[in-house]
Parts: sequence; C-alpha cells; structure tokens
Amino acid sequence: MEKVASRGRPREFDTELALGAALRVFWAKGYEGASLSDLTDEMGITRPSLYAAFGNKEALFRQALDLYERDKLTYIGDAIEAPTARGVAERLLMGSVDAATTGDCKGCMGVIASVACQSVEPSIRDDVNARAESSRRAIIARMQQAIDAGEFGVATEAEAITRYLLAIMQGISVQAQSGASREELLQVADSALLSWPSA
Repeated sequence: MEKVASRGRPREFDTELALGAALRVFWAKGYEGASLSDLTDEMGITRPSLYAAFGNKEALFRQALDLYERDKLTYIGDAIEAPTARGVAERLLMGSVDAATTGDCKGCMGVIASVACQSVEPSIRDDVNARAESSRRAIIARMQQAIDAGEFGVATEAEAITRYLLAIMQGISVQAQSGASREELLQVADSALLSWPSA
C-alpha cells in the first residue's frame, strides 16, 4: 500500500529504501561529511521530498540510526540472553564480526558515529552517546549477574570486563573498515575468547 504525504499527494519513492540509502551515506561519510546533495543523490529524491518524508538532516540521521539498530544490532539483545557470561561474550564478538562484514558498508555504524559525532552539535552527539551507553549498561548488568552467580574464577569487575569486550568489538569494526577479512576478524574474536576469565 502506497504511503501518502502530508498534503495527500502519493509519494513516488519507497521510504524504507530511501532510508537505507541514507544510512549507507552516513555510514560511509559520517554525519558532517554527508551533504544534502550526497543524501538526495543516493536516495534518488529531491530535497523537498527529503524534508517532507524525513524532516531535516538531523532527523534523517536519527532515523538512519534507528534502522541500523533494527537491522544490525539485534545481536546485542540476543547476546545478553545467553546462559553464561562466556556465551554473552561469544555472541557479542561473533555478532560484531557479522555486523562489520555483512552488507555494503564495512565496520560498525555505531563506532563510526560515536567517533565522528563528538565534534557535531550537542543534540546529535548526545543521542549517539546515549544509544551507546544504553547497550553498555545492559552488558554491565549482565556481567554483574554472572559475577554474582560465581561464574568468574578470578576477581572481575563488571564495568572493566564490559569495557574490554567493547574495546575488542570496536577494534573489529576499525579493522573491518581497514580491509580485514571476515576470517581474520573471526581469529580476533576466537583469540579474545581464549583469554575469557570464565567457563
């Protein structure tokens, strides 16, 4: 069923496809590097159509991040449901390899955005940071649950072990952007799991 614009005129483009195209531009160029011309050219629409369907550039960026989280980051929620801390770590690391190596763009949009958006306007920076913090807090809580259950054979702090995991996941993203193959990144994940301090 065709979506209708606010003035009652039918849209001549698929908003989901256009949003996916915008995501690819932001992923490749970052928020500041993506011009409106870059976005409209890739999306195959005019500027008035972009504004009518998505709002301004900032609103489009937020919607692109929403799409990215829906399509690429569901593995984080799945990982937290693993029965053991090591299972959580394995799912997170393997999921980050999948997210960084599957599709048109390499690396992790979340990592790219969190680095590139630190110099942009506060509302964008704060939104990007809040999204990252939400995931980080969920992993910390899951690690604390595992610590409380006695899963770790050595003294472990939930925040420290979470930062360790996130550092490896971010490293996987950076290496993927630099051209590392899926096989090479899986070796990184496997090596990290070899030193994981719980069964």
